[in-house]
Amino acid sequence: MHLRPHAMTRHVVIIGAGIVGAVSAIEALRAGLRVTLVEAGPAGGEQAASYGNAGWLSSHSVIAPAEPGLWKKVPGFVLDPLGPLAIRMRYLPQVAPWLMRYLASGWTEARVEKTAHALRALLVDAPALHHDLASAAGVAALIERRGLLHAYPSRSDFEADGLAWRVRHKTGVRWQELQADALHALEPALHPRYQFGVWVGEAGHCRDPGAYVGALVAHACAQGAASICAQATGFRFESGRLRAVRAAGADIGCDAAVIAAGAHSRALAALAGDLLPLETERGYHVIVDAPQMLPERPQLPQLPVMVSDCKAGATPMERGLRIAGQVEIAGLKAAPNWRRAEILRDHLLRIFPGLPAPLPAASLHYWMGHRPSMPDGRPCIGYASASRDVVHAFGHGHIGLASAARTGRLVAQLLSDRTPEIDLAPFDPRRFARPFAP
Repeated sequence: MHLRPHAMTRHVVIIGAGIVGAVSAIEALRAGLRVTLVEAGPAGGEQAASYGNAGWLSSHSVIAPAEPGLWKKVPGFVLDPLGPLAIRMRYLPQVAPWLMRYLASGWTEARVEKTAHALRALLVDAPALHHDLASAAGVAALIERRGLLHAYPSRSDFEADGLAWRVRHKTGVRWQELQADALHALEPALHPRYQFGVWVGEAGHCRDPGAYVGALVAHACAQGAASICAQATGFRFESGRLRAVRAAGADIGCDAAVIAAGAHSRALAALAGDLLPLETERGYHVIVDAPQMLPERPQLPQLPVMVSDCKAGATPMERGLRIAGQVEIAGLKAAPNWRRAEILRDHLLRIFPGLPAPLPAASLHYWMGHRPSMPDGRPCIGYASASRDVVHAFGHGHIGLASAARTGRLVAQLLSDRTPEIDLAPFDPRRFARPFAP
């Protein structure tokens, strides 16, 4: 339904047309606001983290990246540039303060559990919320709600991951445990070494995150949003009120703004009065093009699966089979290390023995992007210090896609001065202004 022109009173500029910005635009329009989206690249394009994620709508992804004892592994992160989590030596001095907060956030199980409860409120019902958005945008087929699979070599490997599942259970997550026969009946393509599985039925996945974001932005524009292809560079305030967003050397007059620029949000947040410890976790993915592009017709997986021994997730998508994972801390400007993507490619052959080995080079597509991550695993959602006319909505880390559906609703509620549907205290950007406690 198109909004009536006289209902469009407040004009909000949303900086960033990734998944958070796209949903925020739709929800702001529904709230009766006038919306302009500002994004330097194409909506759903490869420049955005939204394009390249694993596609998981994992409403159970409530565990922050840091857990008790992780500090012991930091030397390995620095010394092994090809490990699942690596820190480039040259970048270590710059990232050290962020890393200390990162480790402290998971120092005890109590801290992990506190964050988990906050994230659960943000993530619960994510597949259903995304299905509603996709249906409105005419791409309902891109959202599947068939659950997600975790595969382990043995039950003891699952039990070694006990803290995460114990905390998930405390937040209300439920799952089904699968012995070897049931696991392989559910996903026959898995390697026989996987002898235990966990099926989270409430979760889902997106079959093409880039196309999904593009469709949401197109839907927002069809509902009345304007779209400007430019790089936002700052704000113009007068007497504490926002008057314009600066982009491409010009001012876009507005009454409100949303900073949803992902890993590029830090400088904008500073201009809005908040020095925030936003870091980029560089992630890689590999896509094996659709089966008809391979010289054989291998047995391909039908379900999204996370395998514990490879620390990676494989997801069937419209284009083919995607495997995503790997965390590299090296900043926004460092060149990609494509060897990390090649490791993911090799993992595919270890996970799914039915694939042809070696995988044909012509069937492979590599990608690297920037996850916007806060050190405590919780995004920043709330008003900026400089003015309540600016709303922060960034730093979602590994849960950007799943959490975007509710984040967009929260953004619209803040812009409309309505009571947020969940407690936003755990996501308050000003939490970093408090003294750092290790």
